[in-house]
Amino acid sequence: MHLRTAVRKYHRQNAAALFNVAVWLASGQGASLEEEKMKNLLPVLVLTLATASLAHAQDNSDFSKAAANTAANLNSSGAAMFTLPESSLGSFAHSRFTNSGLFAAPLSETAPPEPLPASPAPKFVYGSRDDYRWQLALGIALFRFRSSRFYATGVGSNTSITYFTSDWLGVEGNVNTAFAPGIYLDEHVKYVSYGGGPKVAWRARKLEPWAHVLVGGAHILPQTAGAGQNGFSLQVGGGADYRIFPHLSARLEMDWVKTRFFGEWQNNAQANLDIVLHF
Repeated sequence: MHLRTAVRKYHRQNAAALFNVAVWLASGQGASLEEEKMKNLLPVLVLTLATASLAHAQDNSDFSKAAANTAANLNSSGAAMFTLPESSLGSFAHSRFTNSGLFAAPLSETAPPEPLPASPAPKFVYGSRDDYRWQLALGIALFRFRSSRFYATGVGSNTSITYFTSDWLGVEGNVNTAFAPGIYLDEHVKYVSYGGGPKVAWRARKLEPWAHVLVGGAHILPQTAGAGQNGFSLQVGGGADYRIFPHLSARLEMDWVKTRFFGEWQNNAQANLDIVLHF
């Protein structure tokens, strides 16, 4: 503040001195023609310098007053608006610098994303316990019966149902029928067998080979002299299923069928062509 006051005082003194010189030069006492011409120009120059000095001094005064007024206004009213508690400022700065480390860390050091949850296994899967446990087979049977009393080849039906206790082991029950042309004066041969037992299947692919052993009974007509109509039946064989759709397969089956009728054993053969329903 003292420096600005001294500068203003200096400019005012210079302006007064220059003004006096200009007045003296304008009087023109005891000067020659050339000197009078120079004196006519000098007052203009002196007055110009005096005016500039006064304007500069006035500008410095106005600037000092404006700066003083602005500082006073800020100290009286605006300081409260921009004052923040030291604790809040410290916590804010700490949180900002702490969190900034997350953005500064390289991508290689960030934690790997969590893996997506595995999609649930579909209801139908080949070769696993998720496959359907029940199988119902319906088809056509070709049965060849051979005995010491008569031979007969009949066409009938095959019905079987299987429940799988695991992906490879099941329990099966079936019923087979066959009807052959007439013998013994137009008597027709009628055959029916039933049984149950274990079934082993390889259910790993669309083509599912399998094998089974069924033990049960059989009934045959016509009745011969000295022999009954009921007997024992043992069916051993296997086949393959081809899975067309999840609920549908085609089956080809071949079996050796051993029966006991008329007090003797018979070795027979049977072939089936079935449609298998899975549920």
